[in-house]
Amino acid sequence: MAVDRYVETNGITLHCVDHGGDGPPLILLPGLNAGAAFFGGLVGAGLSPAVRVLAVDLRGRGLSDHPEEGYSVAETGLDVIGMMSALGIDRAAVGGHSYGGLITYHLAAEHPERVSRAVVIDSPIEVSPTIVDQIGPALQRLELVSPSWEAYLEQVKAMPYYDGWWDADLEEYYRADVVIDDDMTVRSRLDPAKIRQALVGLTEVDFGETASRVAQPVLLMRATEPFGPPGSPPILPEDQAKRTVEALADARMAELEGNHITSLFGERAAVAAKAIAAFVAEGE
Repeated sequence: MAVDRYVETNGITLHCVDHGGDGPPLILLPGLNAGAAFFGGLVGAGLSPAVRVLAVDLRGRGLSDHPEEGYSVAETGLDVIGMMSALGIDRAAVGGHSYGGLITYHLAAEHPERVSRAVVIDSPIEVSPTIVDQIGPALQRLELVSPSWEAYLEQVKAMPYYDGWWDADLEEYYRADVVIDDDMTVRSRLDPAKIRQALVGLTEVDFGETASRVAQPVLLMRATEPFGPPGSPPILPEDQAKRTVEALADARMAELEGNHITSLFGERAAVAAKAIAAFVAEGE
């Protein structure tokens, strides 16, 4: 059974969902404007109980504190390290999707004694000029104020990422992300200004250099389908993924059907969950 845990770390309260599991711990970090519930598809597909999944609401997201500052990569990393200490986890596999994958590289490079292996899902270390356009609809969602949950959901389903595709776990992720006000209007929990701070924080780090210092085994997962408005490429193009694997000391790549989001939900989630569980188990 999933348990909500709240820990004091690095001057804030951080929330994570401990899904339990029989295997070794795996700490999962979500994307730029996502929260812990984003990993519901993987958990439901069997990632837990194969491993003990701890899905994190990073600062400024979900049920964690939303301070006015502290959204650099270094501060976000210290939040996670402090959470591990508070939960009595000395060393664990760490994984992340998109932004969370970049934080994973940072943790593996800067805190190698705490990270046993790394799972990086669709995280480009060479930021393309098209990336803001590709994730634009997802960022615009943070500004939405809808008259009802049903109206909010219809606006979400209309984003170009889905094109008629939908899944129950994906809906639960969006439900966990919103606040329903007294007048029944619905809005995201996330403050766009704080997400922009986190985005600026990414530009201050050379992730190619960071990845070159990662000595732990890395599983790099790449969604193969385009993401964003018509004509957009995948978030992590194949050539960049291959260069990343070659630059890492000990890495392998797995490709996933679907795009940056849909690859981790529905029937597709089972493929990713199986690969992640097997990779984490190798470290035991």
